[in-house]
Amino acid sequence: MPSLFENAIASIRMGVEDFRQQDHDRDISAVRNFYAGVLLLAKEALIRAAPNADPQHVIGAKLKPVPDGQGGIELSQVGHSTIDFQQIGERAKDFGIALDHKALKALNTIRNDMEHHYTSESATAIRAAISKGFPVAASLFRQMDEDPLALLGDAWTTMLETKEFYDHELREARATLEKISWHSPTISPEVIKCGNCQSELVEQIEPDNESQDYAELRCKTCGQRVEMADAIEQAIEKIHGADAYIRYKDAFEDGPIYSCPACGRATLIEGEECCANCSEPLDYTDECIRCGTGISIQDYLDGLDEGLCSYCAHMREKIMRDD
Repeated sequence: MPSLFENAIASIRMGVEDFRQQDHDRDISAVRNFYAGVLLLAKEALIRAAPNADPQHVIGAKLKPVPDGQGGIELSQVGHSTIDFQQIGERAKDFGIALDHKALKALNTIRNDMEHHYTSESATAIRAAISKGFPVAASLFRQMDEDPLALLGDAWTTMLETKEFYDHELREARATLEKISWHSPTISPEVIKCGNCQSELVEQIEPDNESQDYAELRCKTCGQRVEMADAIEQAIEKIHGADAYIRYKDAFEDGPIYSCPACGRATLIEGEECCANCSEPLDYTDECIRCGTGISIQDYLDGLDEGLCSYCAHMREKIMRDD
């Protein structure tokens, strides 16, 4: 019966062989096999990191302590399931295995997208998937002191060529965005993605254009037009979304992302002078003229400030009512 490592090698080779066919019917198989191979490779690396442990305890999805009959306990695997995508990242960290979980997640996302939505897309989607998984596989081979060329042969050469080609396509796409004068310093070509398939291969149709307001974007992976406002909004959520969640969760406060009153997009960023989407200027008094306290952007957007902080505005209204 093939070992875990042998299955990993076989899956990666089958995935690359499927990819070589450049046949839409084998696209899903290519990504699925390659992804499965990388996961198996990660499990093998975990097992090798603890050579004296029971492999089933290392990669078992669910373990429980049971008495060992001598006053102590031992671990027993519950069922036959092994660790999944999320657990692999957590266990790799515990075992000191360097694993780019973000790249692995991108590969997982592309696989899921292709299985459910993008089954007829071009080979560019496959190149993207394998390219994102390539550095992960290369790192795992290196950490296990294994020679991928000897193990994978022509498949390894294809992976290198695929990575090189994808990187070339990405550089070309981003080069068309370099001339754009972005309204926000937060935005750059590196954060622009396709909202349809989440690909980074987004290009400007007229590469000589320098205006964000007149830029027309297209995804090289799925072929769809990319709405600039959608791309800007998505990029800001990706960059500042976690901060916004934590701020609201911890203090029930808004920010650092706000909805622009001019375009209605969540593209107004705290600390910046204008909307990242429509460039509407954020021109307001940010310090209370009565007590010197800072005035929040949300108070300004709600029309509550009038040069006063929310507390002073409340006290003024109270005095006016009493009069």
